[in-house]
Amino acid sequence: MSAPLFLLRSDNVAARRIGDELMIMFARDSSLFSLNETAALLWDAADGRTPLAEIVTRELCPRYDVDPATALRDATELAHGLAERGILQVGDRPFAEGGDNA
Repeated sequence: MSAPLFLLRSDNVAARRIGDELMIMFARDSSLFSLNETAALLWDAADGRTPLAEIVTRELCPRYDVDPATALRDATELAHGLAERGILQVGDRPFAEGGDNA
């Protein structure tokens, strides 16, 4: 079993929902990202305290009728991709108040 993973929305982005998509603008350089429904579910649930495995079980598996192991693997890859772009923060323990996980 792998270590738990926690997600937190970055605070230097602006977000707006348009239909099933979530538009994210990165404040630093005004980059614009369009998150699909799955990525938007992760964004919405990224409170810094809930383990990704719980988010997958609660939000993704029932919606997409996918097994938990596959969903967790895919969600982990997606979360790391969003973190590389500065949209989410990813950590191996819950984030402290204010978003610092150091």
